[in-house]
Amino acid sequence: MFDLRQGEAALRKEVESLRSILFSLSEGVIVADRQGKFLFFNPVAERILGVGFRDVTPDKWTEVYGCFLPDRVTPYPANQLPLARAIRGEEVIDEVIFIRNPEVPTGVWILASAKPVRNAQGIAEGGVIVFRDITARKHACERSERLSEAVEQTADSVIITDKNGVIEYVNPAFEETTGYQAEEAMGQTPQLLKSGKHTTAFYEGMWKTLLGGNAYHGTIINRKKDGKLYWAEQTITPMKDDNGKITHFVSVLKDVTEQRKKQEQELHLSLAREVQQRFYRQPSAPFPGFDIAGAASPADQTGGDYFDFLSMSDGCLGIAVGDVTGHGFGSALVMAETRAYLRSVAKTESDVGRVLTLVNNALAADLDGARFVTLLLARIDPRKQSLTYASAGHVPGYLFDRSGKVNSILESTGCPLGLFPGSAIPTSETISLAPGEMLVMLTDGITEAKASDETEFGNDRVLDLIKTHRDRSASQIVESIYNGVKAHAGNEPQHDDITSVVCKMGSTPAADPIPHL
Repeated sequence: MFDLRQGEAALRKEVESLRSILFSLSEGVIVADRQGKFLFFNPVAERILGVGFRDVTPDKWTEVYGCFLPDRVTPYPANQLPLARAIRGEEVIDEVIFIRNPEVPTGVWILASAKPVRNAQGIAEGGVIVFRDITARKHACERSERLSEAVEQTADSVIITDKNGVIEYVNPAFEETTGYQAEEAMGQTPQLLKSGKHTTAFYEGMWKTLLGGNAYHGTIINRKKDGKLYWAEQTITPMKDDNGKITHFVSVLKDVTEQRKKQEQELHLSLAREVQQRFYRQPSAPFPGFDIAGAASPADQTGGDYFDFLSMSDGCLGIAVGDVTGHGFGSALVMAETRAYLRSVAKTESDVGRVLTLVNNALAADLDGARFVTLLLARIDPRKQSLTYASAGHVPGYLFDRSGKVNSILESTGCPLGLFPGSAIPTSETISLAPGEMLVMLTDGITEAKASDETEFGNDRVLDLIKTHRDRSASQIVESIYNGVKAHAGNEPQHDDITSVVCKMGSTPAADPIPHL
């Protein structure tokens, strides 16, 4: 017969073996045995809850940690807490709990999931709970709900269509906002407001939601009768008969053009600029045997390009260049998130393909598919004088010899990050390095920069320019690339971020590992 004491001992041993991994997680993690005694309580859990490890029984958890139901008043029944249920063999997914105690008097919201820990015989030996702080998201949702209530009470544009999308009614606010009179809109479809700024896939997704019987909420760029574009916060709700069949659609639109402009000018740009200025800097530590430089020039006040220099877990040098779709504030936020994930994973992983695979999984869980990231990550071993890389759909990098000839092209090895969860990014074969060789990594803002006649700068011009300036320092070559792109574009505005990194190999191999960044 299976000895429960042996099972609990095995659980303790397994927790100990996973301790370093559990400590590195960004979520709170608590593991308890079948009696409810805590076996593991990571620092993130203590930071979120405000109270760390306490030797108390499960019936005291609600009191000690201050657990409340979503009404923020009713104490959470101790026996219904996710970890208590997991110990009993239940699995709990995404349970919202409000935490308030003397250490967190204003309270925090957490999203918790818990599972039982079973042995080979399927017997629950304990439970594990994983949770994260969703206070900011909760507050954002509450603000959004208040805004929606305010919109419903204002004189916003209202459109009623039949089930085929033919307009049957518009209100006076619609006439004032769009410039179309009611008689001009009747019998038409909302396509008369179509701006051409959204893809076919965007509208297909909207209709899929509506025909599925669900309300659609989003911000759309519309076009007025006089041709001017405006931003509209739009809610489309399917109206159903007693049999559940859709008979009409009711659309409420609020013109938020001025609101968006004000927010972008007064808040978004200033915040993004402050964050991004911290990232666009040269490495603070020296790299023996290397001459390295990088620069990024955003198309807007903020950008989505990214470059970084990393100390890999095995002491090798990591060089990353990435590009978030689009540019501006939203891309800057995704760029900052990508940087954080990459630096965190690189502390424990040395295989660049494995690093990008883990970053991809993290981004795919956060992004909604509207954005993705291309990223090239190279790993240089200064002792073995070798290079490996992984590229998530990024433009090629180039390895030049002393004469300016391209010895290797760092082609893409996988899909862009954030699109396909679970997608692996392979690592390249090992490339031998020789003294005097030079690695150049770019973003497509360089190769796709256009002149007034629509001709692109292109790969050939980049390669010729680098060959011409190969004897200069890394920082001078980076500057030459930027100047070459700007000269090609002439007076044309910069439409995309321009980023490049140059790494020149020294004449002698480095004897020591790369210093910590």
